[in-house]
Amino acid sequence: MKKLLTLLTLVVATATVAHSQTIEPPYPEGPGLEFVCELRVDCGPAYTVGKTAHGTRMVIPILGGTFSGPAMKGEIIGGGADYQLTDPERGRNEVEAIYSIKTDDGVYIHIRNCGLISMNRGENGAPGFYFRTAPKFEAPQDSPYDWLNNAIFVCMPGPATDCICLRVWKVL
Repeated sequence: MKKLLTLLTLVVATATVAHSQTIEPPYPEGPGLEFVCELRVDCGPAYTVGKTAHGTRMVIPILGGTFSGPAMKGEIIGGGADYQLTDPERGRNEVEAIYSIKTDDGVYIHIRNCGLISMNRGENGAPGFYFRTAPKFEAPQDSPYDWLNNAIFVCMPGPATDCICLRVWKVL
């Protein structure tokens, strides 16, 4: 009986200490977002490389376009491409777009935009469409756009009929 009483005392003491040491997360509300820009990308016809060791490779040439936002605007430089690995059985594409932009004040910025497009059913069984990417910017350090080098960004599509529209936010 004495062992049982000692064990119960230990359990109650441990629970009391654990409860008193509850730590609040540093950001209980999660990160915020700040709108950066909208890109309107003109693309050429897609072509398929075929089934590779990594999946079915599709390439969508980037021909040009424009972008604008509160702190930057300019043109999308032709010559990049959106490289996708498609998995039609699972209804998903892994996206990796590599291209450059030129701001209206003449600064070139390189972008590598990776993410996922999924056309699977949602949690409730309804048809779902998920398209999110995380663009990574490489801007000259001695330019007004150096801030792009030092943040995380997220992107999702916007409405468009004549181009690919992408909206970018900075994660705060």
